[in-house]
Amino acid sequence: MVRLFRLLLGFLILVGASAAIGAPVPADQAIGLDLRRTTLVVRDMDASLRFYRDGLGMSVAYDRMIRTPREARDDASAEKSLRLVLLRANDDYIGMLGLMQYIKPVHPPRNARSDEMLNPGDIVLVFNTKQLQAKFEKIKANSNAKVGEAPHPTSYPSYDGKGVINVMFSSFYDPDGHYVEVNEVLDEKLH
Repeated sequence: MVRLFRLLLGFLILVGASAAIGAPVPADQAIGLDLRRTTLVVRDMDASLRFYRDGLGMSVAYDRMIRTPREARDDASAEKSLRLVLLRANDDYIGMLGLMQYIKPVHPPRNARSDEMLNPGDIVLVFNTKQLQAKFEKIKANSNAKVGEAPHPTSYPSYDGKGVINVMFSSFYDPDGHYVEVNEVLDEKLH
């Protein structure tokens, strides 16, 4: 049941995202809105960077301490401080991933996940790659992420309903428990 739910969710995300793979929508279909970034609140920036930067291969575009008041020179003299790291895949305007760690005051983590079901309020990050097996092994070896599912083939109904979309599917729970799919679309027309 859990696996079926994940595959269905992955398909819905694939369908929603695949129409614009590699190119913006035509001007007559634009809605005047871009999703610039998703930011994850993390407990340990270094652990998260081992997963997203070192494992997945994302590139750091921004890495700064943000303090209140802004003129505070260090965490000791700040009322609040956090570290914000922005990572990019193949586009530095859309699809960025932010990682934010509260330094002062420390924010306690939410309750640990007690099952592997996705629940309302959870997020699903979906990455596509042409090097799934290599990235999967690198993440598994170099981060404390939990493997959800090892790479395996699956298929989804095509957009026109007359065929299938073939995908190598894999998933992880990142160091903070965020659900992450790392997939390889096998059909050339969808790359």
